[in-house]
Amino acid sequence: MATKLPTFDRLMNPLLRALKALGGSGSIEETYDKVVEIEKLTDEVLAQLHDPERSTQTEVGYRLAWARTYLKKFGMLENSTRGVWSLSAKAKNVEQVDPQEVVRTVRAQHRKEAAVDHGEDDAAGVAEEERWKEDLHLILTQKLAPAGFERLVQRLLRESGFTQVEVTGRSGDGGIDGRGIARIHGFMSFHVLFQCKRYKGSVGAGEIRDFRGAMVGRADKGLFITTGTFSPAAVREATRDGAPPIDLVDGVELAEKLKALGLGVRRETIEVIKVDDEWFASV
Repeated sequence: MATKLPTFDRLMNPLLRALKALGGSGSIEETYDKVVEIEKLTDEVLAQLHDPERSTQTEVGYRLAWARTYLKKFGMLENSTRGVWSLSAKAKNVEQVDPQEVVRTVRAQHRKEAAVDHGEDDAAGVAEEERWKEDLHLILTQKLAPAGFERLVQRLLRESGFTQVEVTGRSGDGGIDGRGIARIHGFMSFHVLFQCKRYKGSVGAGEIRDFRGAMVGRADKGLFITTGTFSPAAVREATRDGAPPIDLVDGVELAEKLKALGLGVRRETIEVIKVDDEWFASV
């Protein structure tokens, strides 16, 4: 079991192996889980947050983001607008890379492009794909009122296909904040109880057990949404054999869902103007 946080460059080859094991492509969550499995990272390592005040990102997740960014610039990875990362044609015939060579090459590109050279420990910079999540985390945990957060979750569930979504939030109800009906392809439906917590830290297994105890016999499934993270023990508890299933949505996944649905997060395109030499040559 790995008890020490690997540096971002040491995660490059495990990341490539993870994508190969997943068939050549995978979501951020899938690749994260596979790297954790490959490297046998301990719960203690996985529980460390990069910046608890600004983000729900774990330190391992943060360093994996840098590994993805560097491998993409090195030509080994590609990513879609839907958050799926895949091996490039070049990477499919490569067993492993030299992390130091990747770092040297990419940083040389940065210098050539007159860009700021962000090192692994550069406190002022984060991987591009994570920067907006920090701004969102600040709003959700510090600026949005508790009632506003519950209404946001209600809207999120409705936009995701839930019906009869009701926010209850009664005290003494085992932490249950609301209920709804999830419809699958317009045919099947499940009664769901949900809990939403604005956390900066990690939700533990005890809170999952309490939530399950409150929902037993009242719904088909449970849904636990947090702006924070779930401890490895909480994840295991949520999927424990023989117990009612509880789906977990952490702060990172919540941000991605809000972006996908366009709820408070919008994608801006920048106009790029280039002179067409060939056009002038044909005049």
